[in-house]
Amino acid sequence: MSMEGESDHSSREDWTLLFWTLLAVVVPVIITFWCGAQRSKRKSHMKDFFRKSKHGWHYTDLFNKPTYCCICEQHILQGAFCDCCGVCADETCLRRADRSLVCKEIMAPAQADGTLEHRWVRGNVPLCSVCAVCKEQCGNQPKLCDFRCVWCQTTVHDDCKPSLSGVERCALGEFRSLIIPPHYLYQVNKLRRRHPDEYSKLASACGSGWTPVLVLANNRSGNNMGEALLGEFRSVLNPVQVFDLSDLPPSKALQLCTLLPPGSVRVLVCGGDGTVGWVLDAIDTMKLKGHDQFIPRVMILPLGTGNDLSNSLGWGSGYAGEIPVEQVLRNVLDAEVVKMDRWKVQVASKGLYFRKPKVLSMNNYFSVGPDALMALNFHTHREKTPSFFSSRIINKAVYFMYGTKDCLVQECKDLDKRIELELDGERVALPSLEGIIVCNIGYWGGGCRLWEGMGDEPYPPTRLDDGLLEVVGVFGSFHCAQIQVKMANPVRIGQAHTVRLVLKSSRMPMQVDGEPWAQGPCTITITHKTQAFMLYHSAEQTDEDEDESSASEAESPAPCQLSCCTF
Repeated sequence: MSMEGESDHSSREDWTLLFWTLLAVVVPVIITFWCGAQRSKRKSHMKDFFRKSKHGWHYTDLFNKPTYCCICEQHILQGAFCDCCGVCADETCLRRADRSLVCKEIMAPAQADGTLEHRWVRGNVPLCSVCAVCKEQCGNQPKLCDFRCVWCQTTVHDDCKPSLSGVERCALGEFRSLIIPPHYLYQVNKLRRRHPDEYSKLASACGSGWTPVLVLANNRSGNNMGEALLGEFRSVLNPVQVFDLSDLPPSKALQLCTLLPPGSVRVLVCGGDGTVGWVLDAIDTMKLKGHDQFIPRVMILPLGTGNDLSNSLGWGSGYAGEIPVEQVLRNVLDAEVVKMDRWKVQVASKGLYFRKPKVLSMNNYFSVGPDALMALNFHTHREKTPSFFSSRIINKAVYFMYGTKDCLVQECKDLDKRIELELDGERVALPSLEGIIVCNIGYWGGGCRLWEGMGDEPYPPTRLDDGLLEVVGVFGSFHCAQIQVKMANPVRIGQAHTVRLVLKSSRMPMQVDGEPWAQGPCTITITHKTQAFMLYHSAEQTDEDEDESSASEAESPAPCQLSCCTF
């Protein structure tokens, strides 16, 4: 009996242990799923609320600096903030903040004297802010305190603010020449006759040298920095000047240029070379619609992977937040206007005589061969798993992997037997090549000066606006790698106003400005299309060291000379 009792007791203990084990495993899983469902439901409701709000709300699980709710004035770790006016609120105070606190008005009448009043927001002033009255530091108390003007970014203490009331008007601050004042749009909206002359008259109230800037950002470029940049620019500029290209195409965003004085607008494109090409195509469409006088000047903030056009214009090989947006806007003010050739690439497939040729625009380069094969493999892989390609470093690592693979396989060998090349109508005899690259700019392949090569031998100078293309050949992927590290020179085939290539047989990888495809037998004709007005930054070196560039200039002409325009 005793043994049977011990057996029953042991069995009950086993079942008890099993029950508590299951409970310890199942309950956390149920709680996790329930919390996830509630979080998803809450985010859905919040997203719908944000969409209907006049504020530019964004929710964060953790603020990156000490933050206080603008309603209850309590310290908060998580909550929502408006990227236009800077108002912050916790979740319980969010609806009240949305009703009682007014955001930046993109369009509003001016005062009787034609000036703009300060639009103050209390608390959460930027770090190291200085009071405009007493010149002491603002925002250094552990509570909601002090004020900031959302237009001119002036900060003032609670106690000092009464001395500014009714005395000082808002002058829009350091970037007044880049900001579209709300009263300008209000007056434009009231115009009976919308004519460029009327816009110029209204612009006279904005001060001399007024060159408003439009910001167009692709939030999917590079390290997905576009969304954060959009918010930072909205906080400094009029929100109507800042566009997210994932919501609105460039052709729609650039319509604002037609409401501003002719020739005054500058466009800051935040993205890679593909995004820049997209915007320049939209500008060409403006020309076709007869809006030539409203054509803007284009500046680049490089967020892509290669950024060769940005490098050629002096804006560097990549932006990772190393300088604040205020410095970016200062660079817009200081930039010089230059002309850049744009080209038409016409691809007529063999045998398809009744189909219209494929027509592409080219800003950087066209290529057929190993570098186009790497771009095609990369593009195919990115289309399958886009979330994997969220980092510029990962993108370049994948390019390196495909380049190493092609060194072994050599899929593009004997290109000279499969293709014919004509420069300005004259047939060119080709050596044993694997690739041909037709360049419009000085940089290629993510920062390599292709036409210059090692810089140890003379070569014809190039310009962005000379109407000439540089045609070079490469012996393979390994040769491309050698050129990029300045261990070899390219095969300089020549310069031409018109380039014609005939692919006689088989399929070959091709690319235009990083957009690749596989092409069968065809005839490719590259001709001059138009010129774009770009902004050039001459104050800093690009990715080359100062010593190397000075030595190169001493030996030979600069690889990409620029012609500055005065308007």
